[in-house]
Amino acid sequence: MAKTFFFYDLETSGLSAREDRIMQFAGQRTDIDLKPIGDPINVLVSLNDDTIPSPEALLVTGITPQKTREEGYSEADFAKLVVEEWFTPDTIVVGFNSVRFDDEFIRHLLWRNFQDPYEWSWKDGRSRWDLLDVVRMTRALRPDGIEWPVDENGDATNRLELITKVNGISHDNAHDALSDVTALIDVSRLIRNKQPQLFNFLLEKRDKNEIKKIVNLDSKQPFVYTSGRYDKQYAKTTVAFPLTSAPHGNVLVYDLRYDPTAVVGMNEEQLKKAMFASWTARQEDGFVSVPVKQLQYNRCPAIAPLGVLSQGDGWEKISLDKSTIDKHLDILLAHPAFAENIRSIFESRDPIARAADPEARLYDDFVGNGDRIRIEAVRNADVSKLADFHPEFNDDRLPELLLHYKARNFPRSLSESEQVDWESWRASRIEKQLVKFAKSIEDLSRRELSDGDKFVLDELRLWVESIAPEDN
Repeated sequence: MAKTFFFYDLETSGLSAREDRIMQFAGQRTDIDLKPIGDPINVLVSLNDDTIPSPEALLVTGITPQKTREEGYSEADFAKLVVEEWFTPDTIVVGFNSVRFDDEFIRHLLWRNFQDPYEWSWKDGRSRWDLLDVVRMTRALRPDGIEWPVDENGDATNRLELITKVNGISHDNAHDALSDVTALIDVSRLIRNKQPQLFNFLLEKRDKNEIKKIVNLDSKQPFVYTSGRYDKQYAKTTVAFPLTSAPHGNVLVYDLRYDPTAVVGMNEEQLKKAMFASWTARQEDGFVSVPVKQLQYNRCPAIAPLGVLSQGDGWEKISLDKSTIDKHLDILLAHPAFAENIRSIFESRDPIARAADPEARLYDDFVGNGDRIRIEAVRNADVSKLADFHPEFNDDRLPELLLHYKARNFPRSLSESEQVDWESWRASRIEKQLVKFAKSIEDLSRRELSDGDKFVLDELRLWVESIAPEDN
């Protein structure tokens, strides 16, 4: 089949993929030339009674929990649509900051609903792409033909709604998922038309195996790297060097913009303290930053060979020159113990504390083959089958996850004891959220709010009253 793009965007109840939920999903399929195929998708997802949305998030989107309950799909039905109707074979799934945000919500949605959380992004010719770093690299290296916005302080910004505005692209309802999807397609078309060589290059290099041809530890070479972690004043772009291996088959890279002299002599403990220092510690006089970050091959990083800077004034655009890079690289290579210390630090980092709730434990481990068969049986079961379905999972996350899946999507399938267990868990989760909710409402009470904002907050208060445990 011919490759197609599926551009998508989410509006969510908050910022945490583990704790918050999808409330709106919008998408549009296009052919490889960015011409729309079929009608756009714009649906709501019913919010369950175990979640209090962030008031700040709802003031941005204007979507109330009540509206999702009236018009939205259940999570189970929505998850099936995602994998069966929208993220189909040979689809390139595209978003804007989607790798770090939207894609994570999709993975956790699928995990909660007994769908495979990974196959949608690689199996049967599928792949994903994130346009945010494409926009950043285009601005840094090939800005011609496109107007680039600045914020109220005169600083460069790559916010989608501002890029569309300065380039005369209609984007009437920013932060509505469908409006954002339409705008993203238009911005993609703008970049492809004005800078086709870079656009097509980054499209090809979205695949981790293609990235490894430029960034690898077998034939280490400096390369151009654009990332949100790099400095705004240099258009988020630098020349980096593959330093050493990172956990999970990734690579740690050094930012050659910075002289390594101050860090190559540090011992392992000094490096660890500097690399994982708090924000407060980083502001102290004399703090020495270690310009090393992890590059994850499967996150569509925006990278290019060093030769891309030789065209025109490429070096000047990112305030670097070849002699500086060569000098810093020589220092780095003269101290091989530095790379070994960095590798050791990352490999010996304390594991993240294991979450109590199964919804948040997606990344604890992969599910075994035996449980994969049982998971398939769960998602294919209707309410009557689920009532008497008690598979003997090997994975200790799955029994509780099944209880929650049944309670959210098929509540009539719960036994009396399961209803008690679910209500206990739900009450505990709500009580934890109430503290943050109360603080947000208190902070918002000091702001000047429109009538529309007041309506949204009133609806949210009613929602909280309706789902709060009885003793609250």
